[in-house]
Amino acid sequence: MQPDSSGAQLHWRALERLYRAAPINALFASGLEITEAGAATIRFTIDATCHHAAGAAHGTIYFKMLDDAAFYAANTLVSDRFLLTTSFNLHFSKPVRSGEIIAEGKWVSGRRRVLVAESRLVDAEGDEIGRGTGTFMRSRIPLSSLPGYADGMRGEA
Repeated sequence: MQPDSSGAQLHWRALERLYRAAPINALFASGLEITEAGAATIRFTIDATCHHAAGAAHGTIYFKMLDDAAFYAANTLVSDRFLLTTSFNLHFSKPVRSGEIIAEGKWVSGRRRVLVAESRLVDAEGDEIGRGTGTFMRSRIPLSSLPGYADGMRGEA
């Protein structure tokens, strides 16, 4: 898909709406932005509600952000089916206590049945705090059947 094609733009906006429509995302101050094929950015704010007992962001936050960024980067290349994460490896490099975090996802390989994407988390100082690589498989679930995505393809806000 070309970044300027109207079909790609509709697909990307629908994926952004799908992200917002997922019930889990109501728990987090985050937003997805897709500006090109094979890439996705999620901005997220860390505060005390995300902390483990020692006062820094819990690892589940790292996983969610890394998985989501890689997933959406891969799903920009698949316009008919919802992808499923089949495996994900992550590495923690630095704890974070508060502030804006950016998750950058990038498609690496595969387009048919299995896709591979990587992602990284960057803190407000520009330091990488985590990195991950995921494998994603096409599911049997049509994107057009999912709340948020279907609304976006009809041009609704």
